[in-house]
Amino acid sequence: MQPVKEKIILGIDPGTTIMGYGVLRVTGVKPEMIAMGIIDLRKFGDHYLKLRHIHERVLSIIESYLPDEVAIEAPFFGKNVQSMLKLGRAQGVAMAAALSRDIPITEYAPLKIKMAITGNGQASKEQVADMLQRMLHFSKADMPTFMDATDALAAAYCHYLQMGRPAVEKSYRGWKDFIAKNPDKVKG
Repeated sequence: MQPVKEKIILGIDPGTTIMGYGVLRVTGVKPEMIAMGIIDLRKFGDHYLKLRHIHERVLSIIESYLPDEVAIEAPFFGKNVQSMLKLGRAQGVAMAAALSRDIPITEYAPLKIKMAITGNGQASKEQVADMLQRMLHFSKADMPTFMDATDALAAAYCHYLQMGRPAVEKSYRGWKDFIAKNPDKVKG
C-alpha cells in the first residue's frame, strides 16, 4: 500500500428511506473514523423532495469534511423495478453532488464491501458493523442505531483497502470522465 499524507474518504450507502454516510481519515496508512450518520428521508412523502434533500445534505457533508474521494455502494438488483429505479435516482443524486465538487467516485458492489471487511461476502450488517468497530477502535456507544451508517463506513473502509491497488471498480473523475466512460448513457 502506498503511503499517503492524509486523505479523507466519504462513504455513502444509498437509500430512499435512510441514506448512510461514513467519513474516514487516512493518515499515512492508518485509518480513523471521524464521522458516521444517516440522512433520514422518512418525513418526505414525495420522492422528488427526498432527492432534493439528499442533494442538499450530501453537499453539506462534503462542505463539512472536504473529502478527497467518495466510495459509494452500488445498488443491488432486486425484483421490484420501481424500488430499483428510486434507489438508482438516490444514488445518482449523491454522485452528482460529489461530481459537482470534482470529487472522484468509486462504486463498490455490496458483496465486495462485505468481503473486504469480514472476509465473507454473505456477512450480515451486524457482522460488518462489529468488524468495523474492532478495526477502527470506536466504542459501542458510537455504534449507530441504523446500520446504513456502518454500511457507508464500510464502503469508505473498502476503498481505503483498495488504495495503491489497480482500480477494478467503476471510477469517475468528473462529468467529462463519466461521459467518456458511459457513451451509451448520454443522449446526443
